[in-house]
Amino acid sequence: MKKLPRFPFPGAIDADGHVLEPPDMWDRYMEPAYHSRGMQIRQDDQGLEYLEIDGRPSKVITKGFPLGVAAMDMVAGFDFGREPTGNRYIDMASFGAMYPQERLKRLDMENIERTLLYPTLGVLWEAECEDLDLAQAYVRAYNRWIIDFCSDSGDRLVPIAQVSMGIPEAAEAEVRRAAEEGAKGIWCAPFVMTRKPLGHPDHHRVFATAAELGLPFAIHPSFEPRWAAPGRMGDFTSRKYQFFLNVVATDAVRHAFTSMFQFGVFDLIPELKLIVLETGASWIGYWLDRMDSLYESPLGAGVPLKEKPSTYFKKQCWISADPDESTLRGVMDVVGPDRFFWASDFPHPDHPPDYVTHMTAQIEALPEAQRAGILGRNCIAAYNL
Repeated sequence: MKKLPRFPFPGAIDADGHVLEPPDMWDRYMEPAYHSRGMQIRQDDQGLEYLEIDGRPSKVITKGFPLGVAAMDMVAGFDFGREPTGNRYIDMASFGAMYPQERLKRLDMENIERTLLYPTLGVLWEAECEDLDLAQAYVRAYNRWIIDFCSDSGDRLVPIAQVSMGIPEAAEAEVRRAAEEGAKGIWCAPFVMTRKPLGHPDHHRVFATAAELGLPFAIHPSFEPRWAAPGRMGDFTSRKYQFFLNVVATDAVRHAFTSMFQFGVFDLIPELKLIVLETGASWIGYWLDRMDSLYESPLGAGVPLKEKPSTYFKKQCWISADPDESTLRGVMDVVGPDRFFWASDFPHPDHPPDYVTHMTAQIEALPEAQRAGILGRNCIAAYNL
C-alpha cells in the first residue's frame, strides 16, 4: 500500500476536515415527526446513486455525484484494502471518512494531533431545501450524529455543529442545544434561504449566543441555490462549467464575511469569534486593505463600526489556508501570523490529496517563531481546545 505522508512536526491540527455521513444516519437520528422526510442515498435503474431530499431526487446533486464526494484517496492512489460492501457511496470513501476509529488511525499515520470536523452532504443539501422547518430538523439530526461520532476520540475529533439561519430563533436554540451536547464551534452556509445577508440584524441573536457560550462561528462554502449565483454571464451555473464554478465558489464566503462589517456585528458583539474557511487565505490582505480604504472614504459613512475593518479582523477573526498556497507567507507578515490556520478539506477530491506534503513545505518556509501558530497553536487559541 502506498504510504501516507507524515508531518515532521508535532502539534498539527487540521482546522477543516470533513466526514461522510453514513447512508443510515437520517434513519437513526431524525426526530420522529420528520423521520419519513430524512435524506437517503438511492440507486436508479442504471445503478447510479443519487441523493433523495424529502422524498424527491436532488436537482442540484446530479446522479452519480454521491459516489465520489469523499474519494480523495482514490485520486491519490491510496488503497487500504477494505472489503467492498456493494454500495459505492461507502466503498469509494477515503479511509477515515466515515468511521471514527479509522479517522483516529489516519491521524496517527499522518502525525496529526486533532481535526475539526465538518460534514459532506451537509454542505450540499441546504441549497435546495426551501422548507425552513425541515432544514432545522436536518441540522439537528446531523449535530446529534457528529457529536456521537467524536465522543470516544479523547478530544482528537472535534465536533463543529451546523446551523441553518433561515429561522434565527431555531438556530439560536440549536446553538445552545449543541453546545450542551459537546459541540466546540458553529458553522453555517454563506447564503440564507430568506435571502437576507449573513450579517443582517435578524441573525445577531445567533452570533450573540455563540459568543456567550464561547463558541467560534465559521462561514464555510456550500452549494448555493440558483438565485444566489451571479447572473451577469447568463446561464453559467451548469455543472459542465465545474472549473469556473469551483474557482468562484469562494466569492459567496467573501460576500457573507463582508456583510458582517456592513452591519457592524463586531462592535455589537465584541466577544464573537468569526472563522473564514475553505476560501484560501492569501486574498485576505487585499480584502482588508480594500475594506479599510472604503471605510475611510465617504462610501463608508453608513458602516456602523467605530474602527476600521482590519482592526476587528486582527482581534476577532481567523482564516484557514490551503496547503498549496504559494503566497501565504507574505500575507501572514502583513496581517499577523496568529490569524491563520491550515486545513486539508479531507476527503473531498477537489483539493490536493498530498496536503501533508504541501503544508510541510509551507511550514518549513516560515520563520521558526511562526511555525507552531499555523500548525496548531492558533486553532487551540481560537477554539479554546
